[in-house]
Amino acid sequence: MPTVYTNTFTIMPQHTPDLALIVSTFNWPEALALVLDSLSRQSLMPREILVADDGSDDRTKMVVDKYRPLFTIPIKHIWQQRDGFQKTTILNKAVANTNCAYIVQMDGDIIAHPGFVQDHANIAELGYYVRGSRTLLGQPLTQKIITQKKLRKIRPYSSGIKNRINAMHQSVVSKLLTKYRKASGNVHGCNLAYWRNDFIRANGYDNRFKGWGHEDIELAARLVNNGILQKKVKMKAVCYHLHHPLVIRSQAERNFNWYLETVSTQLKRCTNGYEEQNAQYNQNTFHNLPAIETEG
Repeated sequence: MPTVYTNTFTIMPQHTPDLALIVSTFNWPEALALVLDSLSRQSLMPREILVADDGSDDRTKMVVDKYRPLFTIPIKHIWQQRDGFQKTTILNKAVANTNCAYIVQMDGDIIAHPGFVQDHANIAELGYYVRGSRTLLGQPLTQKIITQKKLRKIRPYSSGIKNRINAMHQSVVSKLLTKYRKASGNVHGCNLAYWRNDFIRANGYDNRFKGWGHEDIELAARLVNNGILQKKVKMKAVCYHLHHPLVIRSQAERNFNWYLETVSTQLKRCTNGYEEQNAQYNQNTFHNLPAIETEG
C-alpha cells in the first residue's frame, strides 16, 4: 500500500513505516526481555529498534543479542559509560543513530500492546507530537510476569492493574477522546512520539538534566514553543508499565524548575542538547551494533 496523504497530514505508510522505536534502559534485563518479546509480536514493525542503554552491565547486551534473531529489522544497542543518571544524553545519542523521520520513545519497563507500533504509525501527524498513556501494573502481577519469563494477555479488567481505562484498546472511542492542545506538563517519556526534524529544531534533550525527572516535559515545552502542539491519545498505543520501586529523586525539584524556566521564557532551543552531543560522535564513546552483526 502506498503512503497515504490525508487532510490531517498523517503520512505513515502502512507497510514499512519510516518510524524508529527507541527503548531506554538501565540494568533491568528481565524487564527488557519482556519488552523485546512484546515488540516481536507487533502487528506492524518499525523500521528499526534502538535500545538506549545508560551504562548497563553485560546482561543487557546479552538480552539484546538473544532477541536479535527473532526480528527481521535492525536492533541497535546504543550504550554509554555509566556516570550517574544521564537519560538525556543516551536518548540524544539514540536519535542520532537513526535517520527515520518519526520516533516513538518508550522505556525498558514498558510492555507494548500488539497494536502499539501500528497505532503510533496511524496517529502520526505533522505539526504535533503525541502524548500517549500507560497502564500501571501492580507489584504482584509484575512479579508473576517476570518470574514466568513470558507475557500473558492483559485485559482492562485483569487482576493486578491500575488506571484500567488506559488498558482499553478502542479505535473508534479513541478518536472521540483525542485532544489537540498547547500542553507539555502531562507528558510521559515512556510513551512519547515526535518527528525527528522537530526534535532537532528544539536541539533534543537538554543534557543539563541529571538524575530522575522532568526531562520529558521540558523537551515537550520547547516543542510547543516551536509551534508543535500536543496530540493526546487515549485507548490507542496502549502499553503496560511494570511495577518497580521509585528511583532516587534528589534532582527532581531542580529539574522541574528548569522546566518552568523553559515555559516562562518561551525557550525554543536548549544550548546543551542534541547538536552538542552529536558533535562528540567521532570520539567513539559509545557503540552501535547493527542487527545480526558482531560488535566492532
